[in-house]
Amino acid sequence: MSTSKTAVQKAIKEICRKPPQHWVGDGFHVYPVFANKAFTQELSPFLMFDYAAPKEFPPEKRNPNRRRGVGQHPHRGFETVTIAFQGEVEHADSQGNSGVIGPGDVQWMTAAKGIIHEEFHSTKFSKTGGTFEMCQLWVNLPKKYKMKKPRYQPILSKDIPSVPLVSVSGESDGDAENVCTLEEASAKIISGEFRGVKGPAKTFSPVNLWIVSLATKAKEFELEFVEGHTTLVFVQKGGITVQGKELNLADVAIMDRAGSKLVVKATQKNTSLLILSGEPIDEPIAAHNGNRNKCNNMYCHCLYWSTPRPQY
Repeated sequence: MSTSKTAVQKAIKEICRKPPQHWVGDGFHVYPVFANKAFTQELSPFLMFDYAAPKEFPPEKRNPNRRRGVGQHPHRGFETVTIAFQGEVEHADSQGNSGVIGPGDVQWMTAAKGIIHEEFHSTKFSKTGGTFEMCQLWVNLPKKYKMKKPRYQPILSKDIPSVPLVSVSGESDGDAENVCTLEEASAKIISGEFRGVKGPAKTFSPVNLWIVSLATKAKEFELEFVEGHTTLVFVQKGGITVQGKELNLADVAIMDRAGSKLVVKATQKNTSLLILSGEPIDEPIAAHNGNRNKCNNMYCHCLYWSTPRPQY
């Protein structure tokens, strides 16, 4: 990365405003954040991003065995990354992996040569009810890794390191940085690296996934990236300005690949962002919905690969 004094600012290429919500199964009421940009080279290596904003679900008293979510469905050729913010998500797959993630936890599933999985509200959450909030990101795999064995990485919140941000407001002495406290402004590094701290997720190509928390408003903070990588800024909670442009809940800014630095400033207290950055994969993408008749959202049941398309 460039040093902050010599780094070139990234420009905003486009801002995608919050799209209408829809249901995935009966448990995930999501914003399809990428909308018509999903599965395009413009956002590579990222394919799709669904965000389920906070929503109250009542306890399942009439049918205690009911679990809201999506039943068995296939994936191939990419990875799904699920982050639980509130409530619990329960996962099971054809490789025998299963688990429950709660607030701050992540499950990073590599579908690779093919996997069948299911995801629901956890049994415990279904019985108690409460506020549910999560997101799921799909990350493409380079062609050479698409036929690898599927892999599952459960990542607990306590194992995700936090890094204080650097403020560009105020004065500093000489070359000293204006490093904030973790309580004031921080980044949780799920994958990739920021300010010398690496995240626990293992990836097949360079991918940065950070949760940025800004407790106070009207103070500017800088983030640095590898020049040439796709970089996206998503507002999970609150609001910000990025490079002087305002973003609110479920908006996403697509940054130009040129440049390596951007500046964010919260317009509301306790703002939370998801920062996505990764090396573009310069390979064609083909898509097939493998279970259209059983899915009320085609993104639930899909197979993905780079061409040439395999024969069935």
